[in-house]
Amino acid sequence: MASKTADVRPVITLESSAGTGYRYVTRKNRRNTPDRMRIRKYDPVVRKHVEFVETR
Repeated sequence: MASKTADVRPVITLESSAGTGYRYVTRKNRRNTPDRMRIRKYDPVVRKHVEFVETR
């Protein structure tokens, strides 16, 4: 049986929108953020902050 925290806070992958293929792995609260996350984070390949989008 899955734990209660695993259901609410799944592990997600954030992929760079700059097309570099760089990814971050994080967790999100599914109750607060049911849609796909979009966060501006640093992409070391292009050496600037870009938008990262949740992939499935």
